[in-house]
Amino acid sequence: MIYTFKRWLRAGLIAILLTLSLGLGSAFWSGSANASLLIASLPAGNAITDGRAILRYALPIDNKPVRQMQKALEDVAEQLRVSRRKLTAINGNLSIADRILNSKQAELLASVPSDRQPQAEALIAKLQSDLTEIRAAVDAQDRDAVLQKRVAFLDTVSQLEELMVTEFPFTVPEEYQNLPQLKGRATIAVKTSKGDLTVVVDGYSAPVTAGNFVDLVQRKFYDGLEFTRQEDSYVLQIGDPPGPEVGFIDPATKQYRAIPMEVLVEGETEPIYGTTLEAAGRYLDNPVLPFSSYGALAMARPGSDPNGGSSQFFFFLFEPELTPAGRNLLDGRYAVFGYVVEGKEVLEKLKAGDRIDSMTVVSGADKLVTP
Repeated sequence: MIYTFKRWLRAGLIAILLTLSLGLGSAFWSGSANASLLIASLPAGNAITDGRAILRYALPIDNKPVRQMQKALEDVAEQLRVSRRKLTAINGNLSIADRILNSKQAELLASVPSDRQPQAEALIAKLQSDLTEIRAAVDAQDRDAVLQKRVAFLDTVSQLEELMVTEFPFTVPEEYQNLPQLKGRATIAVKTSKGDLTVVVDGYSAPVTAGNFVDLVQRKFYDGLEFTRQEDSYVLQIGDPPGPEVGFIDPATKQYRAIPMEVLVEGETEPIYGTTLEAAGRYLDNPVLPFSSYGALAMARPGSDPNGGSSQFFFFLFEPELTPAGRNLLDGRYAVFGYVVEGKEVLEKLKAGDRIDSMTVVSGADKLVTP
């Protein structure tokens, strides 16, 4: 059925994830070759489950010190969550950031264009101040303050990293030049009947998919539409317009606007177009924008046509802890193009029949290029 996921896919994914998460993998799959292959293919390490962190790592920059500083503070939350150790256990992470801010400023600034360096210097000074506040919270054994100030620190790191992006990193293939493109990132305010969300869409990794979405937001296409599908711990879908059409009909061409499958793989500089990673035989490749974060935005499409998406999209609702990064059954099969960064609790309330009252581009509209 068009715009629905395979029922077996959902049932199989939930069964596999629940089985593994409950520690029953070996007993449940005893004697199963499929289970052995699945477990063997799971990646080492933990998935990044914070959409903001995924977006930071997805920026097309090459500056080792800023990435080291970012990782040191990203790791703080996981260390405190898993170990429940004393706050002083993170002093090593803070020392890494402190050393970079004080001894590697020249290396940080080397990736920033000269006209942006005064702004970068101000951000570095703010990071130094923020780090002092985090240390004070550690000394006071105030765990909540440490975590809150860590978020503020990383938001400033994001601003510094964005200053390092000097140009759009690749050219979209000629056959898709007739479609809108987002040459950067945009932030969207979403008002729903159950509360407000903020999403960030990433044109650096998915310029055509994100460009189509931002163009439709600008056209007010989604305003007033109802969510057509909601399944707990699975998906929340919207974008089916009134009437017989299942996607956007461009008023200029009177044609259905079809969006190609678009996925950027880790380690590559340009997305793969027109096919899923599965169809391309690239089973072990990890997308830069994975389904490991609750609230990921992805393009819906007819099950048999990777290039048949248009206006319908879905929010991913799996708990991140149950989603193996790069080895779940959706990565590379559907195109992720952004993440909910505020209002995830609203996603938990939304059901089929609820609606989007309005969507507004609050930043990044200048990055949209229309044909």
